[in-house]
Amino acid sequence: MPHRPLTPTARAADVLAVADWRRRVAQTYADVRRIAHEDPESAHAVWVQRRDELFAEHPASPLDGATRAAFAGLDVARYDPAFRFEVEIRPGESQRLDITTGTDGVVPFERIGTVDLPDVGTLAVWALRSYAGGLFLPVRDATSGQPGGSFGGGRYVLDTVKGADLGTSHGLLVVDLNFAYNPSCAYDPDWACPLATRANTVPVPLPVGELVFPLPEA
Repeated sequence: MPHRPLTPTARAADVLAVADWRRRVAQTYADVRRIAHEDPESAHAVWVQRRDELFAEHPASPLDGATRAAFAGLDVARYDPAFRFEVEIRPGESQRLDITTGTDGVVPFERIGTVDLPDVGTLAVWALRSYAGGLFLPVRDATSGQPGGSFGGGRYVLDTVKGADLGTSHGLLVVDLNFAYNPSCAYDPDWACPLATRANTVPVPLPVGELVFPLPEA
């Protein structure tokens, strides 16, 4: 959450709100995995609806009050099954990545391998090497930072420590780029977010998932 002066009561309310947000995100992804087993497109529709509800109504929404009052839904592209992959994590040389943030200190990641997505490219798969661990898979594509494209810093596909987990199928990792979503700093610059590096940048456009969120003029 953005850091700002808070009373003890307000601070506790913030923490409880974030905990509830994560519970609801985790439940959404549990439902997504169950539905996607038979119908990934319907699972995607559930994901879009639930996220719109959270952004519009939840006290831990990254949207400020004025932006939330005018909120009419996130801009998410229609589902395209060509961007759903079931892939093996190919082992590779380990690499350490320390992300310095203004709110959480240094956040350590370790590259545990790569995934090869046909007609898209190769993406590094990272493990969060701090409390709670987790799998992290961001992506930056040719539309990132372009008008009508995706967020300039890239998007998240998997961030399991926060409940964003598409699971496995037949022993393979599910990487469905239709579920790519913006990090919290795309909605409010007071948030601190790890962003996609060169190892998670592909040269092709990815016209699926959540598109850039237009911030109101200052």
